[in-house]
Amino acid sequence: MILSRRILLKTALASTAVASPFVTRAWAQAPEFTYKFANNAPATHPINVRAQEASQKILAETNGRFELKVFPNNQLGGDQDVLGQLRSGAVEFFVLSPLILSTLIPSASISGVGFAFADYPAVWRAMDGELGAYVRAQIAKSGLIAMDKIWDNGFRQITTSNRPINTPADLGNFKMRVLASAISTSMFKALGASPTTISFAETYSALQTKVTDGQENPLALISTAKLYEVQKYCSLTSHMWDGYWFLSNRRAWERLPADVKDIVAKNINAAGLAERADTEALNSSLQGDLTAKGLVFNKPDQAPFRDQLRKAGFYDEWKRKFGDEAWGLLNKASAGGLD
Repeated sequence: MILSRRILLKTALASTAVASPFVTRAWAQAPEFTYKFANNAPATHPINVRAQEASQKILAETNGRFELKVFPNNQLGGDQDVLGQLRSGAVEFFVLSPLILSTLIPSASISGVGFAFADYPAVWRAMDGELGAYVRAQIAKSGLIAMDKIWDNGFRQITTSNRPINTPADLGNFKMRVLASAISTSMFKALGASPTTISFAETYSALQTKVTDGQENPLALISTAKLYEVQKYCSLTSHMWDGYWFLSNRRAWERLPADVKDIVAKNINAAGLAERADTEALNSSLQGDLTAKGLVFNKPDQAPFRDQLRKAGFYDEWKRKFGDEAWGLLNKASAGGLD
């Protein structure tokens, strides 16, 4: 079912209204545990709508013992800064893209291999299955805990200011903003582009001043950041799926009693599943809205892009970096399409 942003907002408001007794109820004493959850999304993004909902449910189900305070929109700092706070225990919970998490845990970015997933069912088979379990085990080695259900950001699309991207040749020497992620840079170099890493907060101004001519993000972020004001074309390449691992500081997590842990994990994972549905619907519904705002869409064939990555040695390079075990799990989810 495709939701418009208006319907999604109504749903969020209704959820808040239903949950409001949890907020206003007076507890006999202050919470035994008050943990901070930081993220970089706007307060109206499904991440924060569902996190607030989970916070209210957790407070009620623990009889006021556990309070989850939500800090959206980079209130506690940028991604790398908050990742440091998470590792030190200054922040207890954080959601982060696997592509950025790979600066600490290289194997985390395996879910971002170019054109690995044909659709959402393939994503969830992998990330709720063996591949997700493998990555969570690698995250655990770093002193962090990843909740069972990864949250959704969406399939990434390319926007440009001067031409649509129909074939890999259209990316030749193209100045493009990408995430601070080795696999993102590697992929676009293999496609012939000239990628540069710019923080998301600075992307609008970089596009406006022509420091870069294009960028890539899911439609929801293209919309909320108003990138359509400084971009003309959107090519629906779906070249990479991106999500958010819901992470906890291990020491903070282990301080919680078993019954509280169960309630927190249950509600966070349920919120993650709801956020997935919200985000998929939101990304699916935005094309018409963005077209009305002047963005011109095209949908290129993925096969030539995948062939170019294969010819450039992209898949061979990352197979060596990730190792046979991890690559085998990814390739299984991709129905053997990467070898």
